Amino acid sequence: EISKEETAPTSAYSSPARSLGDTGITPLSPSHIVNDADTNVSEQQTFLVVVAIDFGTTSSGYAYSFTKEPECIHVMRRWEGGDPGVSNQKTPTTILLTPERKFHSFGYAARDFYHDLDPNEAKQWLYLEKFKMKLHTTGDLTMDTDLTAANGKKVKALEIFAYALQYFKEQALKELSDQGGSEFENSDVRWVITVPAIWKQPAKQFMRQAAYQAGLASPENAEQLIIALEPEAASIYCRKLRLHQMIELSSKAAVNGYSSGDTVGAGFAQAKEHIRRNRQSRTFLVENVIGEIWSELEEGDKYVVVDSGGGTVDLTVHQIRLPEGHLKELYKATGGPYGSLGVDYEFEKLLCKIFGEDFIEQFKIKRPAAWVDLMIAFESRKRAAAPDRTNPLNITLPFSFIDYYKKFRGHSVEHALRKSNVDFVKWSSQGMLRMSPDAMNALFKPTIDSIIEHLRDLFQKPEVSTVKFLFLVGGFAEAPLLQQAVQAAFGDKCRIIIPQDVGLTILKGAVLFGLDPAVIKVRRSPLTYGVGVLNRYVEGKHPPEKLLVKDGTRWCTDVFDKFISADQSVALGELVKRSYTPAKPSQLVIVINIYSSECDDVSFITDPGVKKCGTLRLDLTGTSGTAVPARREIQTLMQFGDTEIKATAVDIATAKSVKVGIDFLNY
Repeated sequence: EISKEETAPTSAYSSPARSLGDTGITPLSPSHIVNDADTNVSEQQTFLVVVAIDFGTTSSGYAYSFTKEPECIHVMRRWEGGDPGVSNQKTPTTILLTPERKFHSFGYAARDFYHDLDPNEAKQWLYLEKFKMKLHTTGDLTMDTDLTAANGKKVKALEIFAYALQYFKEQALKELSDQGGSEFENSDVRWVITVPAIWKQPAKQFMRQAAYQAGLASPENAEQLIIALEPEAASIYCRKLRLHQMIELSSKAAVNGYSSGDTVGAGFAQAKEHIRRNRQSRTFLVENVIGEIWSELEEGDKYVVVDSGGGTVDLTVHQIRLPEGHLKELYKATGGPYGSLGVDYEFEKLLCKIFGEDFIEQFKIKRPAAWVDLMIAFESRKRAAAPDRTNPLNITLPFSFIDYYKKFRGHSVEHALRKSNVDFVKWSSQGMLRMSPDAMNALFKPTIDSIIEHLRDLFQKPEVSTVKFLFLVGGFAEAPLLQQAVQAAFGDKCRIIIPQDVGLTILKGAVLFGLDPAVIKVRRSPLTYGVGVLNRYVEGKHPPEKLLVKDGTRWCTDVFDKFISADQSVALGELVKRSYTPAKPSQLVIVINIYSSECDDVSFITDPGVKKCGTLRLDLTGTSGTAVPARREIQTLMQFGDTEIKATAVDIATAKSVKVGIDFLNY
């Protein structure tokens, strides 16, 4: 429905054409898809370096590569203040703002500073962790969505994300300048930020907006920033793996002289040792060849990437296209909020069961820093969980927990444990919670079950039935319990492969993606897109309430004219063209509204689930009135890019055009 001025704030669900007494546009031509080779050739900017930021739910990091030596990927320098029992090159995704809401610190530094504050002072400071999940769980995300800090105060999500990205930008530029011996400017850098593939479009756009606010790129120079999908990045990295860089879990074949009779554990011990030796070096050589495992793949072979992180699990199915080994996404990304956070949540439920929900809620508010400590203690024990473990796991309770509990309840923590009927958790004389391995495994179970079930569903799909490999990546893939479960469920269906530095897989793949963004050729559209138009009214076919009579012509209004369907394959840079004509030739302002839906079969823009996500406003006033052809052709183009979609409308007669990015946050 293309209405003239946005004078009346009509919702996308009423009929703008009718309410504004205005004409709309009507389709002119049979629709066609055009692949213009020349449209893909954008002015290639040259960057000296690619920096990828893996902004994770629980931990984050960056890595970079100089475009002159793309085979070297450097992972960021070690940060101060690591945790016992947790060794990796990422830092916790935690951020601290001063009581005046100014950025103070990020990562370990934020955590340690917050921890050292006096409890009464700490209540004034704003400490946030694990906030990335909010973008996944918020249904109606906007630029104004709030996050809640540990002290219960609200802050704007966009601001927090921008602060975090700005922090990474400064760290990376500083490291590059120190290393190169000369000042690095932001304009020398191509940035890549990774997001889960299952995120909805608004969340992906939100990340780009936050990056603009942080000064990584700008709307005028959007190409400087690539939003990469996490499993795609992982996939790109997995293609480069050599045999000594991964561990195979499946029963299908012996690898590196380990037959599957040797337990999975042996392969892991060997791998861990290898990682420990290599930890000193932060530079990874990526050989410019296709890895051995890859050389076994033939044209058309399929593989699944299971990216299990802190917040979400993402499943993506890719297919190889030779000769260049381009990737084609076969099945649209699925998954859900089944990350390792689920294990933390189960631990919290267990504490509530033992000590009472009322106490835990109070404790979190009154002693937020001690609560953070308790979760850190749990984290390191969580990493010690393994299928064959027999000895118990001890979790230190902070002194203020024991103290505050006694004040709150009038009896001791020890008493609470004896009284609670939680069998597997005992109180040890050293002042610790002692959990049996079964108790710990039980905390993992709901999350792992969800992941396995999701994979089972995926393997039922015809497109996925003949998968050759399953790559298990992401931070949660380090958990032996998850490895064992995946192995037990799918080891006989395909080969299960875990890259060695599994927590850094996405980061390294994102760097490779930034060096060569063309490697992913075909994606699946996550949504159906179209525009609102008027069609000639057909009795019996069109619902009577959609009838609109204009100057003697009977129109059916609110028609959804489809550009592309959900789950349709879209080549990167692909253009879809449609031609329209104003229903009233004299119309000088033409407004084209773009809509999206998760459903495939959409007939009208008023159907449930249809959302407006863009407006093209073509103003033709001032073009010489004499030469207006009888049938004015307005061509509308949609170009499907990385995670962005651009739309253009052109008036063929005057070559006047208007461009717009699809916008999911501001409608």
